[in-house]
Amino acid sequence: MGRLTDTVKHIIIINVIFFLATQTMGDQMYQWFSLWFPKNENFQLWQIVSHMFMHGGFMHIAFNMYALYAFGTPLEQMWGKKKFLFFYFSAGLGAAFIHTGVNYYYFNEGLNAIVDSGIPKEQIIRVISEGKYMPDWYNMASKSTIDNFLGAYNTPAVGASGAIYGVLVAFGMSFPNAELMMIFLPIPIKAKYFIPVLIGLDLFSGVTGYSLFGGGIAHFAHVGGALFGFIMMWYWKKNQFNNNRWN
Repeated sequence: MGRLTDTVKHIIIINVIFFLATQTMGDQMYQWFSLWFPKNENFQLWQIVSHMFMHGGFMHIAFNMYALYAFGTPLEQMWGKKKFLFFYFSAGLGAAFIHTGVNYYYFNEGLNAIVDSGIPKEQIIRVISEGKYMPDWYNMASKSTIDNFLGAYNTPAVGASGAIYGVLVAFGMSFPNAELMMIFLPIPIKAKYFIPVLIGLDLFSGVTGYSLFGGGIAHFAHVGGALFGFIMMWYWKKNQFNNNRWN
């Protein structure tokens, strides 16, 4: 970490402005700027980007902005502002893509299970579009299938975490021997070990549904941001772009 760089500073400022506006306008901000499932009537194309500036609470934005400062600052110093911006938003868009793709899987899995039980598709869509569900649906498929179906449609994604995970991967690949610590595990661990373990925990939680860090976390968005971050870093290194600055 070092002096707060300009691009990182501006991203933090925009996030704080969105957060303060959300505290004032509440649900309206979430309706406009969170990333909704594309079949939900609240979905708008700009949400693919705007959701990166929305957060669900003070601790959510505090952790993300600290991580952006801690890991983004050395990357911007090394890459320059244009390259860092390109990387940051590409990782965030990749996270949104993976998150939405997983939601499509959950949505179609639940919808098909209910339709196969004899309920018309139009009736199901009408019910969930009103924010409701039928208790009998839980007799037509497993609880996790129905929960994931309802969550995919009705729960919007917010937060910079997907982009942050891309930044984490880039930091780990650029500074593999930097020593990091988790709050609940105050033991120095090198970035080349720490970051893969952190991503692995997210992947485990996403696949099993058992979250080690609490509920309401878009684990596949984290994994998606990390994956796209890794692909970009791999491509840049292979093509000798990694050491070039884009000022």
